[in-house]
Amino acid sequence: MRNDGNLDDHHGLGGPADRSDDVTPTNWAVSGFKYRFSNALSRLAGLGGLDNQAADRRRRNRMTIISGAACCLGLVGFSLIPANPAGQSPTPDQRAEIAQRAEADAASRGKARESVAPVTESPAPSSSPSPTAEPTPSTKPTPSTKPTRSAKATAKPKPKPKRITPVAGLDQAQMDNATAIVRAGQKMDVPRRALVIAVATAMQESNLYNYASGVLPESQNYPHQAIGWDHDSVGLFQQRPSTGWGAVPDLMKPEYATQQFLTALLEVPGWQDLPLTVAAQTVQVSAFGWLYAQHEWRATEVVDAVVS
Repeated sequence: MRNDGNLDDHHGLGGPADRSDDVTPTNWAVSGFKYRFSNALSRLAGLGGLDNQAADRRRRNRMTIISGAACCLGLVGFSLIPANPAGQSPTPDQRAEIAQRAEADAASRGKARESVAPVTESPAPSSSPSPTAEPTPSTKPTPSTKPTRSAKATAKPKPKPKRITPVAGLDQAQMDNATAIVRAGQKMDVPRRALVIAVATAMQESNLYNYASGVLPESQNYPHQAIGWDHDSVGLFQQRPSTGWGAVPDLMKPEYATQQFLTALLEVPGWQDLPLTVAAQTVQVSAFGWLYAQHEWRATEVVDAVVS
């Protein structure tokens, strides 16, 4: 027996001398487990460091700076292009994206810079405003003067002569011609008696119709209401151009023909005291001079209707 109180194991292979007094079999097993566990942790830490390095490398490779002119403003744009890990070629999708961005950058740099200097002429309007063009101050429109109304616009239109209702058995055409005779005499400021003589004379000579002459075809080119064949006599008073009464175009006008008759009447001495037939015949020198007097009362009624 040993003196340390421990029994020898007679069934062991090496006896008491084969085992250490400081390390028991249980401690040895625990120590071996700790060693293997720490070694595994070291290996995992090493792998983690490698993973961190690879991640840092991937992040660095992912950042690529692309500088260029952005829309002619001198701005620098930054684009992030994902980079593949080292040793790997880009996929077809990545190649298409890189080519599309490169094409867009090249097109942006290739654009000509638009001038922002003021121009004298207004540029043609574009569908969308240019980002580089500065707004030019609009020219202040010159205030236009208000158009002045013309004299014709402001002046009141002249009232049309009142159409006189026919009297003394006349129709409207006859009454219109009689009214023209009276109006022409009023412009000449002749006495009322001269107006009655003029109307009565026209009643006898033309029945108050404006006659053209079949002998003078020229007279038919002007407004007329009848055609006569008494030599070259024309108009309301059947005045003959061949005897000096005037030109055919003028004698076909009722106002001109009346002026010619009244001018000749006013030259007859004492015409106001003469009978109507004598006064008219002195001017007209007609072959039927005594017939003028029969129209005196009707002529008076016509003059009263126009003058009143």
